[in-house]
Amino acid sequence: MGRARLAELHGVATTYQPEPGRTVRVSEDTVVAVLAALGVDATTPRAVQDALEAHRAARRGRLLPPVVVLRDGGKRNLPELPEGTLLRVDTEDGRTLPWDPAAGPGAEPLPPGGHLLRAQAPDGRSASAPLIVAPGRIPAPPGRSHGFLVQLYSLLSARSWGMGDLGDLAELATWSARTFGSDFVQVNPLHAAVPGPPTDPSPYRPSSRRFPDPVHLRIEEIPEYAYLTGPARAQADELTAGAAALRRAVLQDGALIDRDAVWDLKRRALELLRTVPLGPGRRAAYADFLAEQGQALDDHSTWCALAEVHGPDWRSWPAGLRDPRSARTARARGELLERVDFHCWLAWLTDGQLAAAQRAALDGGMRVGLVHDLAVGVHPSGADAWAQQDAFAAGMSIGAPPDAFTSRGQDWGLPPWRPDALAATGYAPYRDLLRGLLRHAGGLRIDHVMGLFRLWWVPQGYEPRRGAYVRYDAEAMLAVLALEAHRAGAVVIGEDLGTVEPGVREALAERGVLGTSVLWFERDYDGAQRAAGAEDAGRGAESGQGAGSGAADGNGGDGAAHAEPLEPGRWRAGCLATATTHDLPSTAARLTGDHVELRHRLGLLTRPLETEQREDATAVAEWLALFGRLGLLPEGPGDEEAAVRAVHRFLLRTPARMVGVWLPDAVGDRRPQNLPGTWDQYPNWRLPVADATGRPVPLEELAVSPRLHALMEEVRAAAGGR
Repeated sequence: MGRARLAELHGVATTYQPEPGRTVRVSEDTVVAVLAALGVDATTPRAVQDALEAHRAARRGRLLPPVVVLRDGGKRNLPELPEGTLLRVDTEDGRTLPWDPAAGPGAEPLPPGGHLLRAQAPDGRSASAPLIVAPGRIPAPPGRSHGFLVQLYSLLSARSWGMGDLGDLAELATWSARTFGSDFVQVNPLHAAVPGPPTDPSPYRPSSRRFPDPVHLRIEEIPEYAYLTGPARAQADELTAGAAALRRAVLQDGALIDRDAVWDLKRRALELLRTVPLGPGRRAAYADFLAEQGQALDDHSTWCALAEVHGPDWRSWPAGLRDPRSARTARARGELLERVDFHCWLAWLTDGQLAAAQRAALDGGMRVGLVHDLAVGVHPSGADAWAQQDAFAAGMSIGAPPDAFTSRGQDWGLPPWRPDALAATGYAPYRDLLRGLLRHAGGLRIDHVMGLFRLWWVPQGYEPRRGAYVRYDAEAMLAVLALEAHRAGAVVIGEDLGTVEPGVREALAERGVLGTSVLWFERDYDGAQRAAGAEDAGRGAESGQGAGSGAADGNGGDGAAHAEPLEPGRWRAGCLATATTHDLPSTAARLTGDHVELRHRLGLLTRPLETEQREDATAVAEWLALFGRLGLLPEGPGDEEAAVRAVHRFLLRTPARMVGVWLPDAVGDRRPQNLPGTWDQYPNWRLPVADATGRPVPLEELAVSPRLHALMEEVRAAAGGR
């Protein structure tokens, strides 16, 4: 009991429910290992008792909690303080303000921000704690909006160097805004990758979430490119010829996107551009960027420079270099100053092109613009894990427990943040991360948004099923999110597909975080639709909570076919409604059953092919029948393009505040960008947007595609014709 109580006090769950009605107890050795990663010794009964007493003693003497959260409406987690306690707030802008939590409505409110609260009790005790003052809700989308969802690397054009870049993103945003009245473009994470070769192509295992990857740069749009002369210009011309060859290989010869080959060319071009002096204005802007980004950029660039010398896994570096604050690291930073500055310069260039892409989106008429994606974690060998070692739990990785779809559980190989370390810094790493991502964005998608509440920690060397949930201070995490989104004027979308514990979706909706609703998973799992009857089927829209709300798993399962498709009026309003995601089959593949054939060819099916095909066809037929009853498929059955349009007509019939169109769906692409459960069996994250035959379709051809225009004109009309 003592160990269980100790685990509870530190947010470590000793049981979990893989399915409703079944509870599994976490093994004792897992609990001990997770507590150890939190700095708590639970190896023996005596150690447990000592830890419990230390915790009780700390609580007895504490005036303030680790973090104080105050949000609009007066909700706060401040405990009852001794009468006469004086409170002062050191604000983030350098002021000191008195604060009386009991003051009436007429009192001047504290400014939003990340502050420091100081308490002085009459008995002489004093304390301080980070204070997060946040608005009650995240900004809402500007009316009903629609836009494209795309993996940027897959969006090649006649100007890109073998993979999509920030110039292509700006073009897509401007074109879709002006042509179809689109309000946003949602892209994959653009985080900096761990360098190869081979580089892990997954955008969800980055080296750093704080800084974008310069592989996305459009080289020709860097101002210094125009001033290359002599031999440097000749070398640049050779590199652009190499880029053209890479582009032809993908668009004409069927080659996969080769990120390493693209970066090799761009790196050499960037080395040439470094020889061109910056003008006074550009130099001043660069100096401002360095000052603004401070220690975080210095750490990131130092890691990049050290990785060039010692390899990309800092855990194998010489001992002194494994500590970013060591004297040896300081000496190495000085010795590698030119390379450190090179990587700082790359971050500045990339930041500038991100800003330009967002400006282009807004100038084109978008009301949101770019929606960036925040991966759930970082690579254990990368820059963030090196620079923020105190914030990460050593020897742990995050994943998912066993469930109906993955009997062994999942280990994603990403180290988790320590909740106690976040609290001790006032959530500074998280706050800085959000601020960086929202610098040039109108929205943010948060992958696995349930991680703001709890994450499944797997001790190193353990099977994924032998993990445990560790709880985070969701009130503080959401307050920081609301604060930074409010400052940026940005909407936030949470990827909440899969198993979600009770109360999480409600808490997210209360704070204005939109959910993610994928058509094929939105079914009447609780039977409420049948019970209410067709006459009452629209009532659920009033509260914004449909009966489905992503109730199926988010990793490719089709959910329970016996549950009826959810009527459009019963979908939640607070969501981004889509037909698919990067981890799921395209709409054409879903309609034709091609995705089942693909998984069969790769040996991923756990049941006979005929059974899978029968259930899949039944599920699709149920949706097509609903489209027919609602008058959304006047073309009748058998027309694939018409069925894709019907899917989107249906999405636009729901109350969803945002509707996303997966760009490959607009041209009939059959292939998923990522096929969960595969590694080298399928070319994940390396496919260009293609048509129904698998022929790559560049941006210029997308812009004149009759199939795309037919779909998007309907989307525009149904969304209000903006």
